[in-house]
Amino acid sequence: MTIALLLKNIPFEEFDYQTLLDSLPGYAQPRMKISGMLARGDIIRVKKGLYVLGESFRRRPYCRELLANLIYGPSCVSLDYALQYHGLIPERVESVTSVTCGRPRVFDTPVGIFSYKMIPMEAYRTGIDRIELDDGRSFLMAIPEKALADRIATDRGASISSRKGLYEYLTADLRVDMEGLRKLDHTRLAEIAGLYRSRRIRLLSDLVRRLSPNGKEVLHA
Repeated sequence: MTIALLLKNIPFEEFDYQTLLDSLPGYAQPRMKISGMLARGDIIRVKKGLYVLGESFRRRPYCRELLANLIYGPSCVSLDYALQYHGLIPERVESVTSVTCGRPRVFDTPVGIFSYKMIPMEAYRTGIDRIELDDGRSFLMAIPEKALADRIATDRGASISSRKGLYEYLTADLRVDMEGLRKLDHTRLAEIAGLYRSRRIRLLSDLVRRLSPNGKEVLHA
């Protein structure tokens, strides 16, 4: 009876604690009911105060990108996960990567790993798109230019000091799709570079601008 009531009163697979409480009217001890549902796997606690329906009761897949926004904020999905989402890199990215203007965090949850890298507030505020879901809800995702800029700016282990070095990093390390790279907006990248105050992203803007029509990069000077 409890799970039937839950499914009736909770319209989405992802929900918070207050929504969960509100879905169980008439129970004298709703917390005990919630503990029982957690123990049986009827619902799954993603983190304190945030839940998804258990696998047996899901009506549709839960939205990992939306969960990433809800787990820790302010944040938007970016870096490798967004690069994969936009088709700029070929690898499937298992963890959901985001950027934030808060402290960097990693959450290892029952529904996957969600990681957050800190970037400057000025850089965080730009290049964010609101992706609409079929049910009218939405999540925040970096546009392709910002996702790549975030990735380059936050990679402390990369040594990038020239367009040639950047090109090698993009093609060998990230395996960026060159056709997708040619479609990026170099003026938007220049704007993001200014907000980051990043020479690396200025090099990226310049590289994209210099892409020749036949797809061969001009790497000199």
